[in-house]
Amino acid sequence: MGFIWSLIVGGIIGAIAGGITKKGASMGIIANVVAGLVGSALGQALLGSWGPSLAGMALIPSIVGAIILVIVVSFFLNKA
Repeated sequence: MGFIWSLIVGGIIGAIAGGITKKGASMGIIANVVAGLVGSALGQALLGSWGPSLAGMALIPSIVGAIILVIVVSFFLNKA
């Protein structure tokens, strides 16, 4: 059950990051989950694990990391 909860929270984090960067319409559900999970790892590696936590992910650093990830990935995908 913990894995499913992590996928749900990762999807929500990815959707928030997509909404903030205005790239959410072009991302699907799978991309939101991947952006949320990878962005969470990136954000916590860069900023630490401070703030409220849900499903083992610190929410504020996770959202910031997902925003960074979405911006970088969309920059490289739009260049092609």
